[in-house]
Amino acid sequence: MSWAAEELKTIDLGDARLNARAVLLAERLSQKPTESIPNSCNGWGETQAAYRFLSNEKTDWEEILAAHWACTTERMRGQAVVLNIQDTTELDFNGQEITGLGPLSYEAQRGLYLHPTYAITPEREPLGVIDAWMWAREFKDENGQRGGIKESERWLEGYERVAQQALALPEVRQVYLADREADIQALFQRAKDLNHAADYLVRCKHNRVLPEGG
Repeated sequence: MSWAAEELKTIDLGDARLNARAVLLAERLSQKPTESIPNSCNGWGETQAAYRFLSNEKTDWEEILAAHWACTTERMRGQAVVLNIQDTTELDFNGQEITGLGPLSYEAQRGLYLHPTYAITPEREPLGVIDAWMWAREFKDENGQRGGIKESERWLEGYERVAQQALALPEVRQVYLADREADIQALFQRAKDLNHAADYLVRCKHNRVLPEGG
């Protein structure tokens, strides 16, 4: 059994053929991670099948990753400490005719934002991805205001996911790690509301008064 078949052994897209295609596509893309889909696949027929798979309504990205998330949780078992690292990256599709894209760092850029949670051991052994938040920013209106979801929520939901893992695996110390953008009061309040189920380590952005003063 290949690594992809083992990792996706519980995948359920409602069709055995789709399940098999997901495994094959994972194998192909992992062998050539920097290549395009046509260059990763073996021939035009396989390439067409890959595009049909990706455009199928049943192949939601969360459904595909569910099997991997389950394996990641299993790999956490027996670990003393797991570090859950979060940050945001841009998926730049500028110049491509794709619907549903939004602006990136510059309003003229087009793409999506991805905010994953990557679990590793303190020895840097990768365990897998346990969560991901993906969205397209809305365009600014005539007043320069941008609507849509409150993007800071991704940090809060990320902590909630880590806290869920901590409750599911009480023998494992779960630590949430985030950069300066997560230094917001709402995150610390959310952790308090969840009884600090998971520890957190956040790079400071704001000066704060210490209990002893100063």
